[in-house]
Amino acid sequence: MAEKKKTVIVGATPNPSRYAYLAANMLTDYGHPIIPLSIKRGTVAGVDLLDLRQKPALEDIDTVTLYIGPAHQAEWYDYLLSLQPQRFIFNPGTENSEFFQLIREQEIEVVQGCTLVMLRTGTY
Repeated sequence: MAEKKKTVIVGATPNPSRYAYLAANMLTDYGHPIIPLSIKRGTVAGVDLLDLRQKPALEDIDTVTLYIGPAHQAEWYDYLLSLQPQRFIFNPGTENSEFFQLIREQEIEVVQGCTLVMLRTGTY
């Protein structure tokens, strides 16, 4: 059985028309535990959204997958880096060379890809 990777979804949403919603459900379907962070309220894939603004203490994070654009990332750099994940996934539209550099300086893997495609192709 494939390794299950605890995944933080930054920009999670209860809106079923958004890719972050699809990712939360697909990650859950594939057996990966999710921690959905958002500035919104609600649930996704049966999990309550945690308030990103509260910067909740999280441990043993494998992956941070981003669904917020570069213009909204800078205020969260320090918090997200403090989670010490094994990797960050920058989904389409979230690419940010400044953040890439900060992550690489921490010797954390940076992936420019799509969480949904990675799950479907077995590369997650």
